[in-house]
Amino acid sequence: MTHRVKTYLRTFRRRSGLTQAEVAFLLGAEDGAQVSRYERLSRRPSFRTALGLQAVFGIPADDLLPIITADVERKIIARAHLLSRRLERHSDSARTKRKLRFLMSVAARGTMAPR
Repeated sequence: MTHRVKTYLRTFRRRSGLTQAEVAFLLGAEDGAQVSRYERLSRRPSFRTALGLQAVFGIPADDLLPIITADVERKIIARAHLLSRRLERHSDSARTKRKLRFLMSVAARGTMAPR
């Protein structure tokens, strides 16, 4: 069984020497409990918070929260396959073909090895 790291948020926070309360303050959150929930993924950070975490630590949000990134990408790829199938049934126009090429490139991202 492979163990996938869900979040590196705690690792980078500890490396920085900041407490959960201090990170919360930088993010404009009420208290450190919120940061604790993000670290444990009992609560998923909003897009704005993920960007804030990226700014605080200087690490891309998808590197701080890889399991969330993987989940979002998996869902997008599945929807790209679904939309492709829908579009294939409706039209053979140049515009539709362009959309299908784009959707195939989105779906192909799922075949790459994880970072």
